[in-house]
Amino acid sequence: MKKDNPSLPIEWIENTHAKKPGDCEPLARLLPPGITGVARQFHRQLDGYRMSPLKSLSGLAAMLGIGGIWVKDESQRLSLNSFKVLGGSFAIYQFLRKRLGIRDRELTVSELKSDKVRSQIGDITFATATDGNHGRGVAWAAMELGFKCVVYVHERTSKPRIRAIEEYGAQVRVIPGTYDDAVRMITRDAAKNGWQIISDTSWVGYQDIPLWVMQGYTTLMAEIQEQLAGQGITQPTHVFVQAGVGALAASVIGYYQGLFGKKRPVTVVVEPDRAACLYESAKIGDGKPHSVGGDLNTIMAGLACGDPSPIAWGILDRCADFFLSCPDFVAAKGMRVYGVPLADDLFIVSGESGAVTLGALMFIAEHAGLSGLRKKMKLDSSSQVLLINTEGNTDPEHFRRVVWEGGDPVPREFRHEPA
Repeated sequence: MKKDNPSLPIEWIENTHAKKPGDCEPLARLLPPGITGVARQFHRQLDGYRMSPLKSLSGLAAMLGIGGIWVKDESQRLSLNSFKVLGGSFAIYQFLRKRLGIRDRELTVSELKSDKVRSQIGDITFATATDGNHGRGVAWAAMELGFKCVVYVHERTSKPRIRAIEEYGAQVRVIPGTYDDAVRMITRDAAKNGWQIISDTSWVGYQDIPLWVMQGYTTLMAEIQEQLAGQGITQPTHVFVQAGVGALAASVIGYYQGLFGKKRPVTVVVEPDRAACLYESAKIGDGKPHSVGGDLNTIMAGLACGDPSPIAWGILDRCADFFLSCPDFVAAKGMRVYGVPLADDLFIVSGESGAVTLGALMFIAEHAGLSGLRKKMKLDSSSQVLLINTEGNTDPEHFRRVVWEGGDPVPREFRHEPA
């Protein structure tokens, strides 16, 4: 996408729709009473479950003139290097519960694995399209419960990400084109082959499973609130969350909207500028989701999506305060800062998609041309900012290119020079 203002390191839009009163119907569907507790109870039964850490970057916060920076480190989620398994596993659970016709109680994981229940369910092949992390999460969940899995990836997906999916028994097929092409292809093939799609994006006639995926992500948010409470913090003042189709962003922002209403944090959606479908939708401003074309070639592979999820957009259009469009060097800077922290700050391994929110926060805090955005966000010494490191080192070759070899450096005109 062509930059609106090439003199700025990032592009931004304030969402005026978020300030208008009125109900948000998709949010009511996302967060029915008690759903977060159901999701978290399910996840607690998974082998290896534990809360991923919430890490403080107090030194960096002080350097940027911010009260605090808190990073939910999903690189340590179930040894899968990503938060995505929370959504895929819960969606499979909800699908199986519905297939069994059980509505008056929840199922245990042990029940789902039992011979009795398996004979009732029969053989199922779960299928999905992915940029990497979602497919790995679905493959892991399918394997844990004893089901087959087929995963479609696009042609730019790296071999390490493909191998990581195959490790969990899934059959991986490489599809020409982009992630969105892989979604369209698996939709057709699943109908022909009788596979059950577990997708984090929605389309006409396919909404329940993407909603279940998003509900699964609320486990992450419940953990964050518990961890912040342990630090004496009721809620963050600002939340920066990255987006591809928008499922995680809508889950995070919807969770805080549902929990705090008008007193929710300032919410910021961050995308790669070569796949900024949500930013573009906000820019058009007609309340509808809009796609972006092109090859979507960004180092932020997990965010390289041209088609927004309609149900996610329904929440973001009403509840997200700002949308940011960021070039690759913003994510690359975030990766390096996480990996080489200030004294007393914790070291964090963050992949390209995981680090873009930190890079964006730093540019907003330091770049003179973004002082207006900083003021609108009310980002200051009293702010407590929440970031989510959505992935660890999921592609070692690309990771080394950025962190070891300085790939995608910050252009000279955007480098911060301390006073």
